[in-house]
Amino acid sequence: MSDLLIRGRVLTFVAEPQGIDDTAAWRYFEDGAVLVRGGKVVDTGDHAVISKLAGADVEVADHRPSLVLPGLIDTHLHFPQTQAIASYGAQLLEWLNTYIFVEEQKFADAAHAGAVADRFFDELLSNGTTTAVAYCSMHPESVDAYFSAAEARGMRMVGGKVMMDRNAPDALRDTPQKGYDETKALIEKWHGRGRAHYAISPRFAITSTPEQMEMSQALVAENPTCYVQTHLSENHDEIAFATSLYPEAKDYTDIYARYGLLNERMLLGHCIHLSDREIGVLAETGSVGVFCPTSNLFLGSGLFDRDRFDKAGARWSVATDVGAGTSFSMLETMDEAYKVLHLRGQKLTPFNSFYRMTLGNARALGLEEHIGSLHAGADADIVVLDSSAKTAMEYRMRTAKSLLEELFILQTMGDDRCVAEVYVAGKAMKGKGAKRAAAASRLLETA
Repeated sequence: MSDLLIRGRVLTFVAEPQGIDDTAAWRYFEDGAVLVRGGKVVDTGDHAVISKLAGADVEVADHRPSLVLPGLIDTHLHFPQTQAIASYGAQLLEWLNTYIFVEEQKFADAAHAGAVADRFFDELLSNGTTTAVAYCSMHPESVDAYFSAAEARGMRMVGGKVMMDRNAPDALRDTPQKGYDETKALIEKWHGRGRAHYAISPRFAITSTPEQMEMSQALVAENPTCYVQTHLSENHDEIAFATSLYPEAKDYTDIYARYGLLNERMLLGHCIHLSDREIGVLAETGSVGVFCPTSNLFLGSGLFDRDRFDKAGARWSVATDVGAGTSFSMLETMDEAYKVLHLRGQKLTPFNSFYRMTLGNARALGLEEHIGSLHAGADADIVVLDSSAKTAMEYRMRTAKSLLEELFILQTMGDDRCVAEVYVAGKAMKGKGAKRAAAASRLLETA
């Protein structure tokens, strides 16, 4: 693979911004460049400096005047719900039973799982997301489809088979032993293969018996480098149901704590209605609360309280949560995050938004060595954003006078149309999704 020099206005973070004037938290190069070799970043800086390092014969991708950033990261979504996004009119538990469990039953068919996986990854890339953490269905076929599609694109992805042995349709229920055996086999097959990371995935306490939670505990103990993912305190009815099933627990969070599932690799979706005690437990264990703003608004679940997490020293990340989330775009997700926190009386600056989508989410995953910034040695996962891609944005950009304003315009008005190019391990990916969609459309027309 030949060297590649990516030129543009380069922005990358080195720390969490403590305010809009905290310029030490990021590096910005008005005429910048990223030198890529063998799928890794060699160096990032001013074009005049990096171009000399690259040499005269280097291939150049000139994206001026667009912004060049690390690829965006999504820490919680559901790949089998790709075609169930925008399902009307229900709160969490009713929504699951009416739409989602029906949709997930289709993933017993490996061909269907493969087709949806292709579309899912095309959607991620078209929105500038180069790494994500996803739930598959309970079928091993869905996990194979997910990681195979990621591997074909060279993407660093986290995912795993959902484990459910109660309060779900028979066709979606495993048993404690079957859930353990299938998860163990999938870990052996995929975890650490290329850029794949496995996530042990008991869906949530409502759909797992104590016996299955014990099996999850065993899997976590046996596989300490795997991630763990589940859901916590999304909806008041969910909390009441979960705690009724585990009456010995102090609260919802204590259910997971009792089974040894809370650790620095645990990703807990939602975490809206937590007590101070529960947030303290997350802080003590290093577990990550995942803020899913579009989903929380769509299902009427509630408003995430970032300041309580920060005050307690608890970790948190941001995610789309497709398909309750209403967009694959992390830009649109951060627009809604801004509004949710505004309703809480809390501020989210544009610099903090872009930090969260990149280095912040990478740190939540413990992957900041590899992704989330453009430091030397990082994976060359890169997104190029055009802040004038839409006519209304172009018109608004005529009055923008700073990088701060531009980032806020991208966050507030941006979507997939602003993604000019995406690189995965240094390989340009833009346009592949459109070609596949067109091919699929032609097949449907002739079917």
